[in-house]
Amino acid sequence: MKRLFLCLLPICALVACNHSDLPEINSGNYPDPTLQHGMIQLGKKLDDPYTVANMQQALTNVYGSKADRVDITATDLYVRFLPKDNDEFMALQESGLYLLDHPMDYEILREGDYYQDPEVGENAITWQYAVVPRGQQIPEGIRYELLDEVYISEHAPATRATSDIDWAEVEREAFRITGNERLLDQNPLTKAEAQMPAGRITIEDPLFCGGKPFGVAGVQVAANIFVKIATCFTDRDGYYKMTKKFSGTPRYRLVFKNEMGFNIGFNFLLVPASVSTLGKGESCGIDLHVTQNSEGALFRRCATNNAAYDYYSRCTEDDLDIAPPPGDLRIWIFPDLKDSSASMLHHGAFLNHTLIQTYIGVYLPLVKIFLPDITVGTKERTYKEIYEITVHELAHASHFAQVGVDFWTPYVDYVIQSFVTEGGKAYGSGNDDKAGYCEIGEMWGYFMQETLKKERYGGTVKQFGNTYWFKPDIFTYLYERGISRGELFRALTPEVASTDDLKEQLIALLPDRETVIKQTFQHYGK
Repeated sequence: MKRLFLCLLPICALVACNHSDLPEINSGNYPDPTLQHGMIQLGKKLDDPYTVANMQQALTNVYGSKADRVDITATDLYVRFLPKDNDEFMALQESGLYLLDHPMDYEILREGDYYQDPEVGENAITWQYAVVPRGQQIPEGIRYELLDEVYISEHAPATRATSDIDWAEVEREAFRITGNERLLDQNPLTKAEAQMPAGRITIEDPLFCGGKPFGVAGVQVAANIFVKIATCFTDRDGYYKMTKKFSGTPRYRLVFKNEMGFNIGFNFLLVPASVSTLGKGESCGIDLHVTQNSEGALFRRCATNNAAYDYYSRCTEDDLDIAPPPGDLRIWIFPDLKDSSASMLHHGAFLNHTLIQTYIGVYLPLVKIFLPDITVGTKERTYKEIYEITVHELAHASHFAQVGVDFWTPYVDYVIQSFVTEGGKAYGSGNDDKAGYCEIGEMWGYFMQETLKKERYGGTVKQFGNTYWFKPDIFTYLYERGISRGELFRALTPEVASTDDLKEQLIALLPDRETVIKQTFQHYGK
């Protein structure tokens, strides 16, 4: 899989929008040694304290003959799956199971973003590990192996009702008898009882909110120790609280799968969302504060996440009054590129082009599942710059949601052909017969970028003048004269592929504003 993704990077670069007019600023990212990337390194296999046998023995040790009153049977199955293709992998994803690409009952010698089982091979989907509630149907036809029957007390209503059983103490005993006592929470303030992890994930933007921390919004926080797993999403202020208690020290992860419906990937492997592994923490939870000097990947992911969350939150009738991007949006971050794009490849745009077919051949079905819709180039970018390029590309994604693949394919084709035939010139010269698609798309993208940036950071809306052959200032001029962003957006129908089309559509939708519309287009030579 890694080889496939590496060969796809040039395609993503080709379809990128050029934002080279933005200044290059040294972001000052310094590595945080507690966050590591690359492949996870496993150590020895451990004896899982949550197996039915171990929990039964622990119950007997703690309560003696009293334990006979409680019948411990498996609440869950610890299973690993080996999907043979994309359809099987997506069936697992859609089943609602929390999947890990590495075993849960092994010592981890070195943290990382991903694991690829060497016995499976580099170019195959690796084993996917999950804890399946007993009775839940396993997706049909997918190869799987039952590794253990396990007992999670929170999953057993009958035993939870046994109020005189301290299941936290039983868990701690299970850790002791399996040789895992070192994994118990050693904090004297918390080790006396199991804790429900809670905390806050924050970030700061020096130019926003007076530089005060604010929440990393809607991101998934996951914690597990062996097969006991808890997940939740942060709220808009970055607070989270899980629903399971832990006696040991869980391993915490941020999974950039946002509750708004977008994923930020990728880890060079077959995963739809990037993961920042935060390592072990106390059972009561962890707090995390991210700055521009934090570990680079974590900062970039959190800043992009928040820009996207903010954008999605505003795509409502009483705010921007525009369509949100399509569901299951895939955003990839490129830390070594300045350019960004909204190719919408995951949603099918441009994938039938000869260039794509020739370049990736038999991998096309896989690409349709896992290629990005949006790429964000974050090389030496500040939070403010990440914000503006992310909302620019998301504005394109909203446009795509309204006009579809038939509009977007010639748009992307024009950008690539211009790149190839005009020496990498951004957006070409506007002379091709498909240039109108680019004209309308980029006018909208830059207009939304600048108005949203002004509302967040203050200042004035940038006037582009003759920076490009297309004129984003047309939208700005109309907006400043009372035509709302929602009204402008509704004019971006699939048939509007030139400024002439746009003018006619706006007049048709807003006949009472015909004079100001005509004056605006005439003023900008259109």
